[in-house]
Amino acid sequence: MTLQGSLTHEEYCAQLLAETGRLRDIVRTADLSATVPTCPDWTLADLARHVGGAHRWVGTIVATRAEKSVDPADVPEGAGPEGEDAAALDAWLAAGVEQTVAALREAGPDTEVWSWTPEQNTGFWARRMTHETVVHRADAALTAAVPFDVPAPVAADCLEEWLQIGELPMVAARFAERGAGLFGPGRTIHVHATDAPPGVDAEWLLDLTGEALTHRHTHEKAAVALRGPLTDVLQVLYRRLPADSDRVEVLGERALLDQWLTYASFG
Repeated sequence: MTLQGSLTHEEYCAQLLAETGRLRDIVRTADLSATVPTCPDWTLADLARHVGGAHRWVGTIVATRAEKSVDPADVPEGAGPEGEDAAALDAWLAAGVEQTVAALREAGPDTEVWSWTPEQNTGFWARRMTHETVVHRADAALTAAVPFDVPAPVAADCLEEWLQIGELPMVAARFAERGAGLFGPGRTIHVHATDAPPGVDAEWLLDLTGEALTHRHTHEKAAVALRGPLTDVLQVLYRRLPADSDRVEVLGERALLDQWLTYASFG
């Protein structure tokens, strides 16, 4: 299978800059020593360094046309500035994402580079870094207790990428032990974003009736349904919002959804 996105390469590049800008807004104003509730081993400063380090790592892969994984220790300024000065961290985030986007734009989407998936090209990384930043901005927003929202086409594509990654044989094999009892007849999950604008397909059927995940865009009755605003549904499936939140609705076999969320914490 291919990890096919719904945005253009330039749209991913622009969104990566925009998402990082929103993350930087939080970094500049929030308590950098605060613990991230959804990543409790990290402070907000640690989270920012993780995102900025990922950007620079990918920028190095793209700029050097790497044919194998790059050691993070070899990424220039990959660890970020010393200390936890918000201005220095903000400037480091800004410079890193600008370098990475410049490399992605120069390369275009089809240049061959290493990735950890069968999709060995720069287009994969533009999409992956956009969504990596979206999800970690959700972490930062939760930490700082500020609103979180994502443009509908980006949120829908983020969720679609998550499902595509879940179908990769390498991912299924890695999490096979967690999937004991998850797959079998009648085991289906309907995901329905209730506020998607025209032109954004935001309904999915997660089919667990075989030996591994498959999914399709459809409005179809399932064993359990998750319904709610697109940004909230995205956060539930990425385990950034509990499924019992009053911002979403769960209908049917709630235990199946809970089991899936435990299994699919690869995001």
